[in-house]
Amino acid sequence: MPRFKPYNYDQSAMVVINYQDQLQPGTFEHAVHYLIEHKLDLSVFHPKYRNEDTGRLAYDPAILLKIILFAYSKGITSSREMQWCCETNILFKALSCDTVPHFTTLAKFVSGHADEIAGLFEQVLLVCHEQGLLGNELFAIDGCKMSSNAAKEWSGTFKELGEKRDKLRRLIRHHLTEHYARDEAETEAELDRDIRQAKTILSLDAAMTKVDRFLKTSSPRMGQGKRRKEVKSNITDNESGKMTTSKGTIQGYNGVAAVDRKHQIVIDAQAFGEGQEHHTLKPVLESIEQRYKKLGIADTLYQTGVIVTADTGFANEANMQYLHEQGINGYIPDNRFRSRDPKFAEQKSKYGKRHPSPAKTGWKAVIPASEFQFDPAAMSCICPAGKSLHYEGTRTDPNGVPRAHFQGRLLQCRGCPKKQRCMQNPRSADHRKGKGRQVSYTLELRRDPTYTDWMKQRVDSDQGKAIYSHRMSVVEPVFGNIGTNKGLNRFSLRGKTKVQGQWQLYCLVHNIEKLANYGRLAA
Repeated sequence: MPRFKPYNYDQSAMVVINYQDQLQPGTFEHAVHYLIEHKLDLSVFHPKYRNEDTGRLAYDPAILLKIILFAYSKGITSSREMQWCCETNILFKALSCDTVPHFTTLAKFVSGHADEIAGLFEQVLLVCHEQGLLGNELFAIDGCKMSSNAAKEWSGTFKELGEKRDKLRRLIRHHLTEHYARDEAETEAELDRDIRQAKTILSLDAAMTKVDRFLKTSSPRMGQGKRRKEVKSNITDNESGKMTTSKGTIQGYNGVAAVDRKHQIVIDAQAFGEGQEHHTLKPVLESIEQRYKKLGIADTLYQTGVIVTADTGFANEANMQYLHEQGINGYIPDNRFRSRDPKFAEQKSKYGKRHPSPAKTGWKAVIPASEFQFDPAAMSCICPAGKSLHYEGTRTDPNGVPRAHFQGRLLQCRGCPKKQRCMQNPRSADHRKGKGRQVSYTLELRRDPTYTDWMKQRVDSDQGKAIYSHRMSVVEPVFGNIGTNKGLNRFSLRGKTKVQGQWQLYCLVHNIEKLANYGRLAA
C-alpha cells in the first residue's frame, strides 16, 4: 500500500507574522502602503471627525483608504466583502494592521468624503509628476458609461411619471374593490389570498406615494443644448441619466477621463449624468488647466503646445469654437471623417458592414429620402405617393450644417398604401400620438466657414491623422484596465458628487498601479 505523510488537525501551532514583510516592494499593496504613509497628506479628512474630547475612537483614514484602494484593485466593491477580507486575507490584514472595520464604516467613508478624495487624486497626480510619469505632450479624453444604484424603470418625463402614478392608483382601486367584495374569508386558502392581496395593495400604495411625492417636490429635468428639451427624470437618483450603450440601455453616469499619453496616467476624472458628451469637454479642459496651475506643474498649460484629442462624441460647433478661441491645440473629428479618408474607401467591401444586418437589429430598409421630391427654393417636399409633407423648420446639426426637416401628415400616412415600405414602424401611424414619415435634407447654401470646417481641415491633414491615431491607444487601455482587469464596471452610489468621488477612486487605483510599475518608490 502507498505511504503518506501523517497529519493531525487536533493540534495547536503558533505562527509569527510580520505584516510589513507581507507588503513586498514592486506590488500594488506596497505602493498603496508607501504612498499613504510617506507621500500623502491625509489631514484633509480630519475636519469631519468630532471626537477630540468625547466619543468612540475612530479608524484612521489611512487604514480605511488602504483597505478600499486594495479592494478596488481586486475588483471588490462590496463593503461587506471588504470586511470579510480583513478577517481572512493576510494582505488585507497587513494593510489594516489586523483591524476589521465594520462594512458600514467602509461604505460611509467612500460616500461621505467626495471632496477629500478629489484632493487625494491631485496629490497622487503630483507624485506621478515628480516621478516623471507625465509627458504633458498629448491628452486623450473619452467617457465610460456605467450603471449606478438606480433603476431605469423609475425613469420618465413628468408626463410619463404622471401616467404611471394614475395607473398605480387604478390598480389600488381595483384590488380594494375585490377585497371589499369578500367580507369574510370562509376558507384558509381564501384567507391566504386576502393576505397576499393586502400586501400587494401596500406595495402599490408605497410606489404610488413615491411617484406622487417626486412630482410634487421636483421640477422637470431639462437637457443640454440650445433647445433645452425635457429629458427623463429618475425618481431614485435624478442626477443620473438614461444612456444607450453597446450592451443596452442603462441608468447611470458617464465617467469621463483625461489621460496623459506617456504612461497613461489619468489627469482628470469627472462623472456626468448624461449620455451626450458634447457639454463635458469644456469643464474637463478647464479642470485640467486649473489643476496643473494649482499643483505648480504649468501656469499656462495649453499655450505650451500640449495636444488634446477626443472622439466624435465631443464634436460640435460650440466645442470647436471654444478650442479655436482659447488657442487649444485640439483634434476632434466629426462623424464623417472616415468617409473622407481614402484609406477607408474599401473598408466595407473588405471587412463587411460595421453594424449587424437589419434582420438582426430589427431595422429595415425603407424608401430613401432621395425618392422624395425636395424643392429648396419653395421649401417643399412631395412623398412618392404624391402627398405634400409638412415643413418642420430648418435646424443646424452638431457640425453647424443647416438641414431642412419635413414630416408626413398623420392622416395621410395612416391610409397610404406605401406605408409598409415607407415607415420603420407602420403601426405607429394608426395611433393618435403617432407620427408620419420624417425626412431631412442638407441645405447647400453659400455660407461662411464654420469652426467645424476649421477642425475638418486639421483632422484631415496628414499631421492630424497621425496625431489622432494615438487617441485610442492612450485612453482605451485605461478603461480596459479599470473595467475588465479590475472588474470595476458599476457605480454603487447615488448622486453626482458621491459617484464622482467613487470614479476618482477607480482612477486612483489605475494611477497607483502605474506608480508601482514605473515609478521610483522606496523599497
